Amino acid sequence: MKRALITGGSGAIGAAISRKLAEDGLHVIIHANKNLAAAEHLAAALRAQGFSAEALQFDVSDGAAAQAALESVLAAGPIQVLVNNAGIHDDAVFPGMRREQWDSVIDVSLNGFFNVTQPLTMPMIRSRWGRIITISSIAGLTGNRGQVNYAAAKGALHAATKSLSLELASRSITVNAVAPGIITSDMTRDVFDETAIKQLVPMKRAGKPEEVAGLVAFLASDAAAYITGQIISINGGMI
Repeated sequence: MKRALITGGSGAIGAAISRKLAEDGLHVIIHANKNLAAAEHLAAALRAQGFSAEALQFDVSDGAAAQAALESVLAAGPIQVLVNNAGIHDDAVFPGMRREQWDSVIDVSLNGFFNVTQPLTMPMIRSRWGRIITISSIAGLTGNRGQVNYAAAKGALHAATKSLSLELASRSITVNAVAPGIITSDMTRDVFDETAIKQLVPMKRAGKPEEVAGLVAFLASDAAAYITGQIISINGGMI
């Protein structure tokens, strides 16, 4: 059974991805930082349905903590599907942005990508099969007012995705990013009301976490073996 690690797996999108990959027959490791209870609850619910799941807690922005947690996971074998979903936003117009707002967003999204992905790469290479999928944002493609830090982190992840895909392509490991638009979640619920969504999104609705999960599950499958180095946006026609 292939094993998948989903960082930020207790949030709306992460939970939907965890459920879908479990349903597809993978053992899912649902990561959380502060909300371990939610990750454990989801893992227990999946096990109750006959799927294979566990929860794992560490801070992706802490390199030493990530290394220690991942070493314990790797003792049971390689992680062959990695979904880098952990991320935060801390918005402010750039002239008023505090240093800590910049640092915290970069630390979780970009440094977190390194802290989690790098230790898992060699074991994945040895297995000669792998999928690295990073959840980005439409902000990394178009930019967004008040989110210079967030857009910078996501744009850097796009460049990292393309570069890493070149390094790993010959080992049957694909590396892609998924850039959602407005998706129903706690992160967007207080930012976009129904009127704003209808103005911004040609499809006149927010996306569903399950729709993002469906795309991730496809990229994690054998059917997507020839897709790598791509930034795929799922945004209802916004761009």
